[in-house]
Amino acid sequence: MRYFVKTPWWLKKIYPSYTWDIKTNEKILYLTFDDGPHEQATIFVLDELKKYNAKATFFCIGKNVAAHPDIYKRISDEGHAVGNHTCHHLNGWKTRDEEYLKDVADAARLINTFLFRPPYGRIRSFQAKNIGKAMKQPLAKIIMWDVLSGDFDTMLTKEECLQNVVLNAKKGSVVVFHDSQKAFRLLEFVLPRVLDFFTAEGYRFQALLESD
Repeated sequence: MRYFVKTPWWLKKIYPSYTWDIKTNEKILYLTFDDGPHEQATIFVLDELKKYNAKATFFCIGKNVAAHPDIYKRISDEGHAVGNHTCHHLNGWKTRDEEYLKDVADAARLINTFLFRPPYGRIRSFQAKNIGKAMKQPLAKIIMWDVLSGDFDTMLTKEECLQNVVLNAKKGSVVVFHDSQKAFRLLEFVLPRVLDFFTAEGYRFQALLESD
């Protein structure tokens, strides 16, 4: 499985309209969690974040919000931000534009936000240009990432996943985790250690909405 742990500068240059990180001189990290809500992983994440008074951003799948409305409500009630991650986790490169945008719109009926993250980071130009319209959010932002933890990678060890974040995250980094069943083996090990390590380094954890 090949992927960039640290998003290269040239990729950010190719797509400058997407948000890859937040420009700041403060010690702030933006932790993000994709694919929830999940009855085990999301609750674990919320419990861990609360221990550190940390805020994060959850890019939710519409069908999972419909299945777990109580967990979705808890995300918002505890001061975290939410984002649209489509209704059925569609790959924009493999989905017709009309179908993709309809799926985004379906998710938007359940998730009130102007933040959008394309599953797999794959979205075509036409889709990107029409995301705001689909979400009924004219100021919609497409959020990518600066650091990919790799918690979805079944070949990765727990220590390797932890090092992906510790060695690459810096001031203003947007870091991706997944609150999903597949990622939970690594997430359960890595998240508490990431929170502990960066807290000791003087970092704070904010939701993306706090930067706007």
